[in-house]
Amino acid sequence: MGGHRHRLTAPGVALGLAALVPIAFLSVFFLLPVGGMLARGFLPDGQLDLGGIPDVLGRPRTLRVLTFTLVSAAGGTVLTLLLGLPVAFVLYRLRFPGRGLLRAIVVMPFVLPTVVVGVMFRSLLSRGGPLGFLGWDGTWVPILMAFVFFNLAVVVRTVGGLWEGLDRRAEESAAALGASPWQVWRSVTLPALAPAVVSAATLVFLFCSTAFGVVLTLGGLRYGTIETEIYLLTTQFLDLRGAAVLSVLQLVAVVIMLWIAARTRTARETSLRRVGAQAAARRPGRNDIPALVVTALAVGFVLLPVGSLVVRSLRVGEGWGLAHYRALTDPSASNALRVSVTQAIENSLRTAVDATVIAMVLGLIVAVVVSRRPRAPGWRRAVAALDGAFMLPLGISAVTVGFGFLITLDRPPLDLRTSPILVPIAQAMVALPLVVRTLTPVLRSIDPRQREAAAALGAGPWRAAWTAEAPVLFRPLLAATGFAFAVSLGEFGATAFLARPDRPTVPVVIYQLISRPGADNLGMALAASVILALLTVVVMGVVERLRVGAVGSF
Repeated sequence: MGGHRHRLTAPGVALGLAALVPIAFLSVFFLLPVGGMLARGFLPDGQLDLGGIPDVLGRPRTLRVLTFTLVSAAGGTVLTLLLGLPVAFVLYRLRFPGRGLLRAIVVMPFVLPTVVVGVMFRSLLSRGGPLGFLGWDGTWVPILMAFVFFNLAVVVRTVGGLWEGLDRRAEESAAALGASPWQVWRSVTLPALAPAVVSAATLVFLFCSTAFGVVLTLGGLRYGTIETEIYLLTTQFLDLRGAAVLSVLQLVAVVIMLWIAARTRTARETSLRRVGAQAAARRPGRNDIPALVVTALAVGFVLLPVGSLVVRSLRVGEGWGLAHYRALTDPSASNALRVSVTQAIENSLRTAVDATVIAMVLGLIVAVVVSRRPRAPGWRRAVAALDGAFMLPLGISAVTVGFGFLITLDRPPLDLRTSPILVPIAQAMVALPLVVRTLTPVLRSIDPRQREAAAALGAGPWRAAWTAEAPVLFRPLLAATGFAFAVSLGEFGATAFLARPDRPTVPVVIYQLISRPGADNLGMALAASVILALLTVVVMGVVERLRVGAVGSF
């Protein structure tokens, strides 16, 4: 009887076959490039040579890079948690006018292109900027600030999504027994939120330690992480062995962090199912004043670099004007560019559309497959492995993937070095984990009995699944599409390798402009950053209107 229960059904076979499509895509456009990059480093003459590992890890510069990566990521994680927890409480447990707008503002930085975030903090802290008097330009402080700015949404949405549904009766009972607000928080609330806090901390540390555009823009050659070091070793020194060693080190760290995130995500989803309906938000009280003050400071922290970017993009010499924006249409406005910035914007939009289509088709297939709960232990492990495999692109260096494309997809039948399809494929690979993590929790939350009820009424397996899932999945699909488009629009790491000089994307153009001296180049970079940020903010505004906790669903 047990064998009969575990026998694959026709829909199960169909799902298994459908999963082969994203698996093939992952194999060709992720595992093959990454493997090719590692092979160049560890198999230089066709034979395994691990002698470079102690040499690379023993270099003084490597030790500095590793230390800075760990310290900056840990510092960014702690600061983001300290700032994000009070904000999550205010935005998800309190009710007041404008709460939806504040949620959108806090979430906005997460999908801003990393190059734009770097330009924002340069405009804020450089000489002539609003905070230039602090003297932090060229130090590690802007990098740490950018980490907090970029990852605040992760903590707010991950923790807030669980906090919003916590049953208040346990807190009220503890307070009625004489516990102070601090004792209630420490003994009741924090243990209930622990899965979400650990999950958020893990993801923030992951995103900080694998940051590329932010560190490359703000740190230069003085401050570097593993990600930027891989870039420098590959592009400037052609030290593929050193890049391969650091890529493996990064891969091991990412797998560990993703495993922790997966375990805590399971605990968080269990907590959400146990809680059930959301608790009613209450109006702010006197005890909420400290959290409200922190939230006001957090909103100011988010808006200040954005405002500085806009204001400085309008600064022309000693006056004000739109000269930098008009220069975006002129291909000869800067010797750093071969095409106009407006042409680069068109390239970015077309590429992002292509990448979004690829990511949505593959992501939907993966989400449907991994959301199922097979009874056989072997199939459950296979589904878990598939889920984890599609999270790997979150942490593997985009530089490794991009350079791997060039050295592996260079001969028939996959000679794609000059093909324009490489850029959207690389961007789709970056967006794919976000799509899967947006859709999977929604599909897992659907009670299997709904499909069983539809089947009992005479619906076939596919019709039953469609009847149960389609009404719930529509809005998350739109939200996932928005996330994929915004992320693709701002992708920089792999695109910097793959974009042809005559078809650059906006992030590549912005980096080219800020890498050249001159006020006009900087002004054009600021103007282009404003436009790119505006595009992503509009997309994020649509996503937030859908009220789908995509970030919190990692």
